[in-house]
Amino acid sequence: MRCVDKRFFWAACLLLLAGKLQADIAIHGETVFPVSGDPIEDGVVLVADGRIQAIGPASEVEVPDGYERHEAAVVTPGLIDARSVVGLAGMYNVPADQDQLDTTAPIQAGLRALDAYNVDEGLVEWLRSLGVTTLHTGPAPGALVSGQTMLVRTSGNTVQDASIRDVAGVSMTLGAGIARHFESPGTRSKGVAMIRQAFEDARAYGRQDPDERSTDLGKQALLDALNGDLPVFIHANTATDIITALRLAEEFDLELVLEGAADVYRVLDRVKAADVPVLLHPTMTRAGGESRNAAFDTAARLQEAGIPFAIQGGYEAYVPKARSVLFEAAIAAANGLGRDNALAAITLGPARILDMDDERGSLETGKRADIVLFDGDPFEYASRVCKVFNGGELVSEECL
Repeated sequence: MRCVDKRFFWAACLLLLAGKLQADIAIHGETVFPVSGDPIEDGVVLVADGRIQAIGPASEVEVPDGYERHEAAVVTPGLIDARSVVGLAGMYNVPADQDQLDTTAPIQAGLRALDAYNVDEGLVEWLRSLGVTTLHTGPAPGALVSGQTMLVRTSGNTVQDASIRDVAGVSMTLGAGIARHFESPGTRSKGVAMIRQAFEDARAYGRQDPDERSTDLGKQALLDALNGDLPVFIHANTATDIITALRLAEEFDLELVLEGAADVYRVLDRVKAADVPVLLHPTMTRAGGESRNAAFDTAARLQEAGIPFAIQGGYEAYVPKARSVLFEAAIAAANGLGRDNALAAITLGPARILDMDDERGSLETGKRADIVLFDGDPFEYASRVCKVFNGGELVSEECL
């Protein structure tokens, strides 16, 4: 065999071997929560090639020979942080790891989270160890238009490996807090006028001949939002700003998702009529400033009103920059939301809002094997995450 042929032969062998390094696994749980259906007592989840092959009671699911076995008290889908800045904001809170907000201009729609995301950031590892397998991350609140968000796995050696969707939407903020970062706008009306003008400029940009116009990354992102190709995530906490966000969405026919929304319980009827989902602030967010009306039972009120929502890890200016959705959902569960709805708010709820429920958010045959193993009730303070699988790969077993 010629040398070059041998190289190809051994390369092919290595590729075949690499494909088999990911073991077929059987996960047995005293209770398995598919989320998309009723809990399964004494349940089994079979995984092969990174996907769920079967799920059901142990009496009905036969475990094939050779499957690697794992035991847990409780088994859930991988958790999804519906909105975060992790990977852009770092745990050390020094200039070198603070890429979550550029303050050189109040409107920068061309910025991409993809270009700043750090797969080696310690906060990514921290969330992964707490069961978070998927992040919707990007620029922090604080600019009128701060850039483009992304969907990412919490494992992977490079951003290309980790990325699920390079661009998930356009991030915007309404409220008086923007004045902390920029000389203009100084008022709410000025800020909304600037956003409205940015959309009108993007609309005019779209009317130009594509072969003749100069490329403008910011206008193109806003044009994609106007065309319905990208959702717009507007961070708005006060009732006034929430209503303004709804008005902007109606005026420009935007696919709107509300973020933060501390006062949303005051305008539930308006939000429901607009058919707009909510990425709710962390349940334990500090109630001050524009979040001064935040309440522990807002998630329960959204559930009762039939408004699609998810609980986010959010952004905080102080260390560690983001909260754990596992802990936040536990508090919501204890304040009227209940265990099953709270678990859905950090799994299938965000998966549906972020349009990835065909792959993530629940334990169903054919879906990715993003799975978390607990040694007790996930929302009990003393319970621990013991193993985390992302696409069938064991990515954490720290038992935290």
